[in-house]
Amino acid sequence: MSLAASTALRRCPACRGTKVTEISMTLTDGSPVDFVSCRSCEHKIWLQGDRTLPLGSVLTKAQKRR
Repeated sequence: MSLAASTALRRCPACRGTKVTEISMTLTDGSPVDFVSCRSCEHKIWLQGDRTLPLGSVLTKAQKRR
């Protein structure tokens, strides 16, 4: 998994706040995703493009293949 800091300004989908931390990364299966965490309300979300990913899907994509 590689990490890269994002400079894009994003709003929290829960509280519309702008105090968000966004981390762009590539998961083990090659999927590019963004993790967004709101510092105001603590809402967390995983995105692939404009699509929200459930945590279970992210964990599956991040597993090492045996």
